[in-house]
Parts: sequence; structure tokens; C-alpha cells
Amino acid sequence: QVQLVESGGGLVQTGGSLRLSCAASGRDISTYAVGWFRQAPGEERDLKGREFVAAISGSTYYGDAVKGRFTISRDNAKNTVYLQMNNLKPEDSADYYCAADSSIVIMTGAPWENDYWGQGTQVTVSS
Repeated sequence: QVQLVESGGGLVQTGGSLRLSCAASGRDISTYAVGWFRQAPGEERDLKGREFVAAISGSTYYGDAVKGRFTISRDNAKNTVYLQMNNLKPEDSADYYCAADSSIVIMTGAPWENDYWGQGTQVTVSS
């Protein structure tokens, strides 16, 4: 089993930056695909409603809404994946979730089937 814990969320002004962390325990996730997803406040809480943000496996992948502003990276020594978010906009406000799966195809194509999910961290961007 893998446990994922997100941290780093908070309140930031438009144009500001935050770095989210996804710390894994229970298993080495260095060979896993790990992704970040988000769900805006008020939306129905279901896995299929989560918007893809970014993923990392051998390569990195980004959703169109965050390309050029967000960067995903991993520190295998710490068993942690990061999401650096720059030039934040109010529309980036959401609960951010990390997920892990053995398959990047699942991560990017059918993320609701990801093996593991964290509980989320809230990001609020004020205008």
C-alpha cells in the first residue's frame, strides 16, 4: 500500500507562487507515475471530475491550462513529488490531489482508475 499526503496549499494573491508536495510512504514510488489533479470548490466530489494538471513518469506531462506556469518534479531520495506553481490565477483555485499508479497511460488517460490518491490540499488565489 502507498499513502500519499499533500501539503503546501494556502492562500496567495494573483501572480504569486506556491509549491505543493506529495509525500509518499509505504512503498518506493520512484518507478510509479505520479500526477496532480484538481477540483474546483463546489463541484461534485468524484474522481472523474478532477482536472488533470501534471504528471511525471519518465517524462513530464501538463494540462493545457497550466503549461508554462507549473512544473512537476520528483525527489526520489525523499519519495516526494512536487508541483511548483507560478503566476497563479484565480481560476487555479481548487483542491489539489496527487495520485500514483504504475501506469502513465492510466494516469493520463483514465485517472479515476489510479491506484492511490491523497486527501488533497486547498489552493486559493485571490484577485
